[in-house]
Amino acid sequence: MPRMTEEEAIAISDYFFNNKVTLGPDGSGWLSQRELRLLGLKNMTVNYLMTKAMADHKSPAQIIDELVGKELASA
Repeated sequence: MPRMTEEEAIAISDYFFNNKVTLGPDGSGWLSQRELRLLGLKNMTVNYLMTKAMADHKSPAQIIDELVGKELASA
């Protein structure tokens, strides 16, 4: 594998230094998924939340809030 040139190294350094790292527009980033698993949720639950969040363009927290709201309304 060829080594990176000085210009490429500077360009990559500038890119990561000047741009803000985001977790994902709807909480679907790699770190967000790991955080949900740290909460003790099953893989099936995390997969459902992530799929629903991406389809609805919402965060997993918003999906959980809606599900709890529906459950409380029906009680």
